[in-house]
Amino acid sequence: MHPTKSRIAEPVQRFVSVPVLAWSLSKVKLGQRVAIATVISAKGSVPGKPGARLAITSNNERFGTVGGAGLEFRIQNNLERLLSKEPKLNRKEGGRIETFHLYKDAKGKEVTALDSLCGGQVTVSMEVIEPMPHILIAGGGHVGRCIALVADSLGWDYSIFDERKEYSNSEKYPFAVDTFSIKAGDFLRTENKESLKRFSDILLLGHDWAIDQELLLGILKIRGDEMRPRIGAIGSTSKWKAFKEAAMNEGVKEEWFNSARCPIGIDIGAETPEEIGVAVCAEILLLEKTT
Repeated sequence: MHPTKSRIAEPVQRFVSVPVLAWSLSKVKLGQRVAIATVISAKGSVPGKPGARLAITSNNERFGTVGGAGLEFRIQNNLERLLSKEPKLNRKEGGRIETFHLYKDAKGKEVTALDSLCGGQVTVSMEVIEPMPHILIAGGGHVGRCIALVADSLGWDYSIFDERKEYSNSEKYPFAVDTFSIKAGDFLRTENKESLKRFSDILLLGHDWAIDQELLLGILKIRGDEMRPRIGAIGSTSKWKAFKEAAMNEGVKEEWFNSARCPIGIDIGAETPEEIGVAVCAEILLLEKTT
């Protein structure tokens, strides 16, 4: 018995799709938004078969193809428009499905006509994949541990920084993406503006105010006027006032400092580390939904 065409085509389409999906997920892990188009059905003579994918990032990188020519140009423009919307709009509206007829005189059809003579028809889904939170928990003590536990339950990524190795290791935090047990200055020297964007939030929870201050000022200088990652600190008004004074003396622009926040967490009257963990993650969730 001879194999059918569908059985032959299926593994080929999986081979085409997997690299695009893997590439897209790798970009999302770096904090980038990715718009992805997928051919979900095709009729007649068309360049893009079901399973063909094209992905574009918020940094204007692209990977894959849905067939090239006018079809790909139109779909790429649609993906760029989706990326231009605020994330909260894409969450509310979702993606879109559009059918293209590859014939310039396609009239009387509920399709988008393209200047082509192929004569086929392609239906494409388009959506934006938003990055999930990835929190850098700078301070692996009681509060950091509770934030990590809440993040685990939400399926969020997090990494741990603490100069004390006993508070930043894979045994204590087995689900952490990374654990850093190095000096704050050494950590800052390994980072740049783009690498920091893999974190949605950096939370300063250190046992030593001097370490928190060094991280805060260093990260603000690296991040500049970018809004990712968000920066927050746990502490009192007087501590934050001292941090601001130090930042101004170090040449940090006031608007950069004012984009950080202290204290962190929604005001729910939290007192215990467990309650603070809930309040902090609730605030991050709120920021994800509204910004």
